[in-house]
Amino acid sequence: MSVEVLWYIPNQVDPGHRGDDAGQGHNSLERLTELAGLTEDHGWGGALIGTGWGRPDTFTVATALAARTTTFQPLIAIRPGYWQPAHFASAASTLDQLTGGRVLINIVSGQDNLAAYGDSEGDQPQRYARTKEFLQLVRRLWTEEDVTYDGEYFSVTGSTVATRPVVREGRLHPRLYFGGASDAAQRVAATEADVQLFWGEPLDGIAERVGKLRALESELGREHPPLEFGLRITTLVRDTTEEAWADAEAKVAQLAEAQGSRDRRWFKAVGQQRLLDLAERGEVLDDNLYTAPGKYGGGGAGTTWLVGSADDVAKSLRRYQDLGITHFILSDTPYRDEIVRIGDQLLPLLKNGS
Repeated sequence: MSVEVLWYIPNQVDPGHRGDDAGQGHNSLERLTELAGLTEDHGWGGALIGTGWGRPDTFTVATALAARTTTFQPLIAIRPGYWQPAHFASAASTLDQLTGGRVLINIVSGQDNLAAYGDSEGDQPQRYARTKEFLQLVRRLWTEEDVTYDGEYFSVTGSTVATRPVVREGRLHPRLYFGGASDAAQRVAATEADVQLFWGEPLDGIAERVGKLRALESELGREHPPLEFGLRITTLVRDTTEEAWADAEAKVAQLAEAQGSRDRRWFKAVGQQRLLDLAERGEVLDDNLYTAPGKYGGGGAGTTWLVGSADDVAKSLRRYQDLGITHFILSDTPYRDEIVRIGDQLLPLLKNGS
């Protein structure tokens, strides 16, 4: 089973993201280009670039990095509402054409500071209903001409995107990644997304979610090729198992000292709550899935870590592969050093299956 393995570029105004180097120019074009270039040199297919109000504009950053690289695939996180579908479809297909088909897209529907950029939306079901229309319309604009669409949230009349995405075998347009663990999110993924991204849950949780999504594909009548699955997780890799765990525990101790315990009720997203609830099952699950960071280190991919030697972590990732995961987005800090270390030590094991 072939795999796509990407890194993560934080795209943050403030330095020191999740323990990253906090030097001057951490988010300059030179530094970001260096990170993107290192992904090319050390076996990565590209990198996810995060989004959110208060960050540098993700699409602009991705465009700049694509122009300075040759094989780097930016996985560009974007939000419906911040973008209108036709505007986004045109911008993304233009960049895809200019880069020879290197664009990947991550659709984000989680809550954000919507009022700051002039957007508004209703409750969770409405948010995902709008996302579903966005995905349907963007896909049609990339693959059809003279599109007329009259939805509850978006509409176009006689719309044709002039610059088309690159088409090659198995690819009609940029791959559409998507996340979310709520019932509303899973129904959108099962019918409209290309890749469902999971955070670092244990194997039984991922198996349960894959099974649920496969059932929903059949129940809801998916019209596209089968949904693919991806894992976004922190991987703390060292030369030996003992060294990795010593460093992981030291990092968590530093987080605890700096931030204290986080009130789990602060997080509203269903997927985030699933991760935080894992700590009640144990500090270490599935041999080396470390749940302690979630108590102190924020959310998302920093909530759980896979810890160990390259062999340990590769073994764990292959178990996820056995469940149907074919896309991995990995990271650890400091980002520059870990691109090299994990790229050189872990990726050959994961890609070669040895």
